[in-house]
Amino acid sequence: MNIYIDIYVNKCPSHRPSVQKRKRTVSSDSGQVVVLSSADQEEAAMLEQGATQMDQERGRTFMEAISEKYSPENFPYRRGPGMGVVVVPVVAPQGSPMRDRLNLPSILVLNGSGISRAGDQGEIAAFCAHVIELDLSHNTLQDWREISKIVSNIPNLDFLNLSFNPLASVALGPVSGEAFCGVRRLVLNNTQVSWDTVFTLTRDMPELEELFLCRNKYDSVLAAATPCPTLRLLHITDNSLHDWEEVRKLGSIFPSLDTLVMANNNLASIQDSGVVLEGLFPNLRSINLHNSGLNRWEDIEKLNSFPKLEEVRLQGIPLLQTYTNTERRSLMIAQLPSISSLNGSVVSAGEREDAERFFIRYHLDYPEEELPYRYHCLVTKYGKLEPLAEIDLRPRCLALVEVHCEDKVVQVNVRLDQTVAELKKQLKEVVQLPTNHMRVYYIDKDLCCVFGPEEMKYSTRALHSYSIRDGDEILVVPKTK
Repeated sequence: MNIYIDIYVNKCPSHRPSVQKRKRTVSSDSGQVVVLSSADQEEAAMLEQGATQMDQERGRTFMEAISEKYSPENFPYRRGPGMGVVVVPVVAPQGSPMRDRLNLPSILVLNGSGISRAGDQGEIAAFCAHVIELDLSHNTLQDWREISKIVSNIPNLDFLNLSFNPLASVALGPVSGEAFCGVRRLVLNNTQVSWDTVFTLTRDMPELEELFLCRNKYDSVLAAATPCPTLRLLHITDNSLHDWEEVRKLGSIFPSLDTLVMANNNLASIQDSGVVLEGLFPNLRSINLHNSGLNRWEDIEKLNSFPKLEEVRLQGIPLLQTYTNTERRSLMIAQLPSISSLNGSVVSAGEREDAERFFIRYHLDYPEEELPYRYHCLVTKYGKLEPLAEIDLRPRCLALVEVHCEDKVVQVNVRLDQTVAELKKQLKEVVQLPTNHMRVYYIDKDLCCVFGPEEMKYSTRALHSYSIRDGDEILVVPKTK
């Protein structure tokens, strides 16, 4: 019997070990059997595991993710407007996953798909010509060149979400930035993308209207050499902008800004004068300063300098912590005469008038030197109002009455929520009569000369139904046998 061992390792083009070629061949007169020794099997498993780990580190391509999610098996075609189209490749390259049709909607959602590379650009162009929205959030994209390969081959792309991709350490060159020229809405939340990259994008995106830069740990804003005149909406919440000087730069960078959302930035104050503010955000219609650090009414008054401001959101600021909910809303509405919406609620004409009148009365006891400018404006409009009369419509609980019995007169506090029978029990010790030996009369001090005493005949009747007040009388007459 002739026995020999033949062991060798081949390398594939990607330098991954080919475990199928490592073997031991045993020859005999009866034939040839190929087996792996236990040591070889262990080594082969380690090589295969290493190859799998290399694949995971490299991540998946954009086209691989599309092929898996939008295959006919995983994403059946659904009819109806906007539901998607069936894309069938004309010619599929050798080894391409695109050998069958894909059911692709015009809005692709590929968040958390492990994408780190674009893949074949020809396939992207062939399959994604109709796509208008693309969500690539929570992937592992960290090379702008790969992102550019994807975007440049989707000619109708309008919305792009790259949130939660690690884009902090890689710069975006001008050539790569040109790929984004057709995008109108861009989301870069929690990417830690640099301001230089942001400005490269805005310079190369002539149609950009909405930009999201939330949770990027910004504590300052760099000045941009070229402004972005098309941007209408900027979300820059959950950063660390606390100095108004940084916010001022946003006005210069985005001169056409319509909506500024910068909640959770701990902005300390608004430092510019009204004249500066008027020119800084000339088109600003809506501002969100939730959970900022504003603590002076002067900062609220300065918002009136924005000539087109209509909507304000201002919850969670230190200035308003000591006020009730009613006071907060009324005082804010009165301070902002031009707004039509506060914290998401419409301000009606009636609510505005009530708020402005409340504002005047709220400041009636303030010293002259402490009265805000808005107070004098409203006094000119409504006059100096008197305090509102306090009217308590709650039912009274007690009344102090005079109890008369023969020659005895005693003042007694009676509970008005009790019945006539319970009143008799209370009076039992006062007049020294058993309850079944007394007749009780109610005397209204103001109407007694008109109506006289009213006998309280019904034991279960509540006292408050008699409208008893302080100073009225209760007459107790002993029953005669």
